Amino acid sequence: MIRVLLVDDQPLLRSGFRALLDAEGDIEVVGEAADGEQGVALARELLPDIALVDIQMPVLDGIEATRRIAADPALADVHVVILTNYGLDEYILDALRAGAAGFLVKDIVPEDFLHAVRVAARGDALLAPSITRKLIDRYITQPLPAGTVTGLDELTNRECEAVALAARGLSNDEIAERMVISPTTAKTHLNRAMAKLHARDRAQLVVLAYESGLVTAGQP
Repeated sequence: MIRVLLVDDQPLLRSGFRALLDAEGDIEVVGEAADGEQGVALARELLPDIALVDIQMPVLDGIEATRRIAADPALADVHVVILTNYGLDEYILDALRAGAAGFLVKDIVPEDFLHAVRVAARGDALLAPSITRKLIDRYITQPLPAGTVTGLDELTNRECEAVALAARGLSNDEIAERMVISPTTAKTHLNRAMAKLHARDRAQLVVLAYESGLVTAGQP
């Protein structure tokens, strides 16, 4: 059973998400919060698998709530997925750096929403390739200076290759095909890279790949 916490200041939206999620046999909404501070408190109390967190809320916004959840070792297994009305905007990079596993636009169709929740719960490719490519586009138009990322020199050549391909928007299957390995091996390379770079998930791994200079915008 996938346990979900809803954190949004709009009761009608929370009700709609709850109805959609509770109708599924493998998903259960375990709690609701109307602001980020309540959301963090409930995350600590309920230990959900997924926290769906709105960006703009009173008391404590979604980015700071995400940062507090991601920084709490007791909540290491809680995947924060940001809910936004705005698509890829200035908030998204901040949310990813804060520790969000990915994000969903609120006008997403129900089937895609449910699929995204299940993907997030597995801890797999939490950013769809199409979203990753939009993230890359943002780096191309607003490049960040390369920085030092702890653990980069510990990556093997194959791990570096897998991270670079993920950062360019390839799925695990596409990475496997490009590297002539199995999808399971591709996932293993990425998981090991996440551990070495202290990235919570694939989303942060992509950000670190660009910020470290491992991948640069415009590379083929």
